[in-house]
Amino acid sequence: MTVAPSGPEFGIQDIPFSYRGSWFNISPVVAEKTYADDLHLVSHQTGLHPVLRLTPTVAGTTVVATPALLTWRHGADRIEAVYDGPDTLRIRGHRLGLRVAAAAHTLTPFSGTYLYADPVDGSHVFTSYETGRRYRVTVLSGALSRTDGTQALGTADRSLDLPGDQPWEIAIEEYATARPPYAGSVTFEQLCRDRLAEFTAFVDAIAPWRGAETPAAELAAYVLWSATVAPAGFVTRPAVLMSKHWMDKVWSWDHCFNAIALAAGEPELAWHQFQLPFDHQDEAGALPDSVTHSEVLHNYVKPPIHGWALRHLRRRLPQPPDRAALAQTYDRLARWTEFWLDARRAPGHDLPHYQHGNDSGWDNATTFDDNRVLETADLAAFLVSQLRCLADLATELGEPAARWSREADRIHGAMLRDLWDGERFCAQDPHTGHRRRSRSLLDLMPIALGADLPAPVAAALARGVETHLTTHGLATEPTDSAHYLADGYWRGPIWAPSTVLVEDGLRRAGQTRIADDISRRFLALCEKSGFAENFDAETGTGLRDRAYTWTASSYLILAAAQEERRVSGG
Repeated sequence: MTVAPSGPEFGIQDIPFSYRGSWFNISPVVAEKTYADDLHLVSHQTGLHPVLRLTPTVAGTTVVATPALLTWRHGADRIEAVYDGPDTLRIRGHRLGLRVAAAAHTLTPFSGTYLYADPVDGSHVFTSYETGRRYRVTVLSGALSRTDGTQALGTADRSLDLPGDQPWEIAIEEYATARPPYAGSVTFEQLCRDRLAEFTAFVDAIAPWRGAETPAAELAAYVLWSATVAPAGFVTRPAVLMSKHWMDKVWSWDHCFNAIALAAGEPELAWHQFQLPFDHQDEAGALPDSVTHSEVLHNYVKPPIHGWALRHLRRRLPQPPDRAALAQTYDRLARWTEFWLDARRAPGHDLPHYQHGNDSGWDNATTFDDNRVLETADLAAFLVSQLRCLADLATELGEPAARWSREADRIHGAMLRDLWDGERFCAQDPHTGHRRRSRSLLDLMPIALGADLPAPVAAALARGVETHLTTHGLATEPTDSAHYLADGYWRGPIWAPSTVLVEDGLRRAGQTRIADDISRRFLALCEKSGFAENFDAETGTGLRDRAYTWTASSYLILAAAQEERRVSGG
């Protein structure tokens, strides 16, 4: 067995082994915060579903994962897996056996996995109720040493065994109802070379600046590359899921950071990321809370950072969008903005409101402890930025722009008049007018307006931001707060999006020293702890989902900007 080229190694406990365009991966993560002892083939069609358990027949194997190749090792013996396109795995063994088994033992009319031998081509097929897909196992060399549970109903072990005393190779395909027999015409080694070449081209495109000063750039790129899926179900475009662990959706602000990170090197994919939630915009103009293969949720929305994001996206695109694409984007962004102006402003009020912390993206931030329905300064600031973006787009397209500028000035003025207390912003109950101040970083997020803030306000916000800095970055709740929780979601941990928004706003407000410090700390955090959903603010430990794409994208955004400043001397 010749060892094929494969690329840099990563921890399979943290990052799943997958391939651009694929809806499945190999991972021990089989449910939210649930890790199995064995690796599983996990599909994300109709949700996260572990379908097949992949177990070497000898205990004590170690696993080595790279972008092109996954390897189980036991001394000199090994099993290797490589993708043959988005829906097919090739797996081969050398003096090491493998059991391929249904993850669930029980089959009912409404759950479980059924196994049968296909008389057409001699393959064995697992068909999964949970995913609605088939998983065909074709033996390419060697032979099965044992089969259990073919055509079994009820509770049974449904499995195929590959022997450890002879070389073998199989293909596993995910498909719907039928397809021609598998004919693998490409060698295993060539597949590895092809996958590595594809991944290397992707990294070269989105991170050509990478070097010794940005050691996590390749891994960040792999997190994005491997979490990308082909259009299917409600996913109308090629999409970067937030993760191929349990956060396997596109949320309607997370996607903005992925779009920005991809823009310079993968402009078409970046444009798709920005537009995807807008494909599900409702009649009121609202974007969905989230989109995934078989579900579009509208129970909440997400904050209107899309004007801010579109400016960054357009600055990075190598070619500007054509007029038709820009006109469509203007219309979509206008409708999204009008939703906040029309549906989320109480009669006689200048400021829009959230209906729940989830609308802000900061689900349980302490800002929302007393009331969930609130007029907040972060929302006002994001909407001002979006309105100014619309005014610029309107001018560019020859459309009336004055109404957008008037609304931006109206909300900007109300934000400073009604919510600023001289040191930081408060939140206001639209029912009672009662104002409340919290210690959440959310109350400082208007710094994202940058130079569109009065200088004394920007300076005060910058001082407030510094009180949130730990060794590792911006705690969302100060560590000395009575409400701080180490793993408290938005009540303490460091998050990528707040880091990028604050860093960008500080820089545009002229607060470059603090911006540089925040950037350096966050880059070091990712280089130490990977690309988790969020991080313990005091220890830097990665928390929750450990392969989160907006974290990887935020690393790439900040690292690219750091390298640009280093080269230019800025």
